[in-house]
Amino acid sequence: MKLFLLLVPLMLLSGCDVEVNHDDDKPEVSYLQLPGMEERNLPFSSAVRVGNTLYLSGNLGTLPGTLELVEGGIGPETRQTMENIKSVLEAFGSSMDEVVKCTVFLVNIDEWGAMNEVYTTYFKNPPARSALGASGLALGASVEIECIAFTR
Repeated sequence: MKLFLLLVPLMLLSGCDVEVNHDDDKPEVSYLQLPGMEERNLPFSSAVRVGNTLYLSGNLGTLPGTLELVEGGIGPETRQTMENIKSVLEAFGSSMDEVVKCTVFLVNIDEWGAMNEVYTTYFKNPPARSALGASGLALGASVEIECIAFTR
Protein backbone atom coordinates (compact mmCIF):
# COMPACT_ATOMS: atom_id res chain seq x y z
CA MET A 1 0.00 0.00 0.00
CA LYS A 2 2.86 2.38 0.85
CA LEU A 3 4.44 1.72 -2.54
CA PHE A 4 1.14 2.49 -4.26
CA LEU A 5 0.83 5.81 -2.40
CA LEU A 6 4.36 6.73 -3.51
CA LEU A 7 3.82 5.68 -7.14
CA VAL A 8 0.56 7.56 -7.78
CA PRO A 9 2.09 11.05 -7.35
CA LEU A 10 5.08 9.99 -9.48
CA MET A 11 2.78 8.72 -12.24
CA LEU A 12 0.79 11.93 -12.16
CA LEU A 13 3.92 14.05 -12.31
CA SER A 14 5.34 11.97 -15.15
CA GLY A 15 2.23 12.45 -17.28
CA CYS A 16 0.90 8.89 -16.98
CA ASP A 17 -2.85 8.53 -17.05
CA VAL A 18 -4.45 6.99 -14.00
CA GLU A 19 -7.78 5.38 -14.79
CA VAL A 20 -10.40 5.65 -12.08
CA ASN A 21 -13.48 3.44 -12.24
CA HIS A 22 -16.62 5.26 -11.15
CA ASP A 23 -19.82 3.53 -10.13
CA ASP A 24 -21.54 5.50 -12.92
CA ASP A 25 -19.57 3.39 -15.43
CA LYS A 26 -21.13 0.11 -14.27
CA PRO A 27 -23.66 -1.36 -16.71
CA GLU A 28 -27.24 -1.69 -15.57
CA VAL A 29 -28.21 -5.18 -14.41
CA SER A 30 -31.81 -6.40 -14.85
CA TYR A 31 -33.20 -9.70 -13.59
CA LEU A 32 -35.86 -10.80 -16.07
CA GLN A 33 -38.72 -13.29 -15.77
CA LEU A 34 -41.01 -14.51 -18.49
CA PRO A 35 -44.67 -13.81 -17.76
CA GLY A 36 -46.16 -16.56 -15.61
CA MET A 37 -42.83 -17.62 -14.11
CA GLU A 38 -43.13 -15.55 -10.92
CA GLU A 39 -45.89 -17.77 -9.48
CA ARG A 40 -43.71 -20.87 -9.97
CA ASN A 41 -41.34 -19.47 -7.33
CA LEU A 42 -38.27 -20.95 -9.04
CA PRO A 43 -34.85 -19.93 -7.65
CA PHE A 44 -33.56 -18.32 -10.88
CA SER A 45 -34.37 -15.67 -13.48
CA SER A 46 -35.32 -16.52 -17.05
CA ALA A 47 -32.47 -14.21 -18.08
CA VAL A 48 -30.22 -11.50 -16.68
CA ARG A 49 -29.40 -8.47 -18.81
CA VAL A 50 -26.05 -6.76 -18.17
CA GLY A 51 -25.75 -3.79 -20.51
CA ASN A 52 -26.61 -5.21 -23.94
CA THR A 53 -25.82 -8.83 -23.05
CA LEU A 54 -28.42 -11.44 -22.07
CA TYR A 55 -27.40 -14.42 -19.95
CA LEU A 56 -30.11 -17.08 -20.21
CA SER A 57 -30.70 -19.68 -17.56
CA GLY A 58 -30.60 -23.27 -18.69
CA ASN A 59 -33.66 -24.27 -20.68
CA LEU A 60 -35.29 -27.68 -20.84
CA GLY A 61 -37.67 -29.21 -23.36
CA THR A 62 -40.77 -28.33 -21.34
CA LEU A 63 -44.07 -27.50 -22.96
CA PRO A 64 -44.69 -23.72 -22.80
CA GLY A 65 -46.27 -22.63 -19.52
CA THR A 66 -45.70 -26.00 -17.84
CA LEU A 67 -43.02 -28.06 -16.13
CA GLU A 68 -43.91 -31.05 -18.34
CA LEU A 69 -41.26 -32.39 -20.72
CA VAL A 70 -42.21 -33.16 -24.32
CA GLU A 71 -42.26 -36.83 -25.16
CA GLY A 72 -40.28 -38.62 -27.83
CA GLY A 73 -36.68 -38.59 -26.67
CA ILE A 74 -33.66 -36.43 -27.36
CA GLY A 75 -34.78 -35.06 -30.76
CA PRO A 76 -38.15 -33.61 -29.71
CA GLU A 77 -36.71 -32.54 -26.36
CA THR A 78 -33.87 -30.64 -28.06
CA ARG A 79 -36.32 -28.99 -30.50
CA GLN A 80 -38.56 -27.81 -27.63
CA THR A 81 -35.51 -26.63 -25.68
CA MET A 82 -34.40 -24.54 -28.64
CA GLU A 83 -37.92 -23.15 -29.12
CA ASN A 84 -37.98 -22.21 -25.43
CA ILE A 85 -34.61 -20.44 -25.83
CA LYS A 86 -35.92 -18.62 -28.89
CA SER A 87 -38.96 -17.44 -26.91
CA VAL A 88 -36.83 -16.11 -24.05
CA LEU A 89 -34.51 -14.28 -26.45
CA GLU A 90 -37.39 -12.68 -28.34
CA ALA A 91 -39.19 -11.70 -25.12
CA PHE A 92 -36.15 -9.71 -24.03
CA GLY A 93 -35.11 -8.08 -27.31
CA SER A 94 -32.76 -10.57 -28.89
CA SER A 95 -32.87 -13.48 -31.34
CA MET A 96 -31.15 -16.71 -32.28
CA ASP A 97 -28.95 -14.68 -34.66
CA GLU A 98 -27.51 -12.80 -31.66
CA VAL A 99 -26.46 -15.89 -29.67
CA VAL A 100 -22.69 -15.96 -29.16
CA LYS A 101 -22.22 -18.87 -26.70
CA CYS A 102 -24.15 -21.95 -25.59
CA THR A 103 -23.48 -24.68 -23.09
CA VAL A 104 -25.21 -28.02 -23.64
CA PHE A 105 -25.71 -30.54 -20.84
CA LEU A 106 -26.64 -34.10 -21.85
CA VAL A 107 -27.61 -36.92 -19.53
CA ASN A 108 -26.33 -39.36 -22.14
CA ILE A 109 -23.32 -38.03 -24.05
CA ASP A 110 -23.94 -40.78 -26.63
CA GLU A 111 -26.95 -38.68 -27.74
CA TRP A 112 -24.65 -35.80 -28.74
CA GLY A 113 -25.11 -36.51 -32.46
CA ALA A 114 -28.91 -36.70 -32.27
CA MET A 115 -29.02 -33.46 -30.23
CA ASN A 116 -26.70 -31.82 -32.77
CA GLU A 117 -28.99 -32.72 -35.69
CA VAL A 118 -31.70 -30.50 -34.19
CA TYR A 119 -29.46 -27.87 -32.53
CA THR A 120 -27.64 -26.96 -35.75
CA THR A 121 -30.89 -26.08 -37.56
CA TYR A 122 -31.37 -23.05 -35.27
CA PHE A 123 -28.26 -21.08 -36.24
CA LYS A 124 -27.07 -19.45 -39.47
CA ASN A 125 -23.71 -18.81 -37.78
CA PRO A 126 -22.99 -21.34 -35.04
CA PRO A 127 -22.12 -19.74 -31.72
CA ALA A 128 -19.23 -20.88 -29.56
CA ARG A 129 -20.34 -23.94 -27.62
CA SER A 130 -19.40 -26.44 -24.95
CA ALA A 131 -21.15 -29.78 -24.45
CA LEU A 132 -20.80 -32.16 -21.56
CA GLY A 133 -22.36 -35.20 -20.00
CA ALA A 134 -24.25 -34.84 -16.74
CA SER A 135 -25.36 -37.47 -14.25
CA GLY A 136 -28.86 -35.98 -14.11
CA LEU A 137 -30.89 -32.88 -15.01
CA ALA A 138 -33.92 -31.18 -13.50
CA LEU A 139 -37.32 -32.80 -14.17
CA GLY A 140 -35.57 -35.87 -15.58
CA ALA A 141 -34.67 -34.00 -18.77
CA SER A 142 -32.28 -35.46 -21.34
CA VAL A 143 -30.85 -32.08 -22.40
CA GLU A 144 -30.45 -28.60 -20.94
CA ILE A 145 -29.02 -25.64 -22.85
CA GLU A 146 -27.97 -22.21 -21.62
CA CYS A 147 -26.98 -19.30 -23.87
CA ILE A 148 -25.43 -15.85 -23.94
CA ALA A 149 -26.71 -13.35 -26.51
CA PHE A 150 -26.60 -9.66 -27.38
CA THR A 151 -29.51 -7.27 -27.60
CA ARG A 152 -29.76 -4.31 -29.90
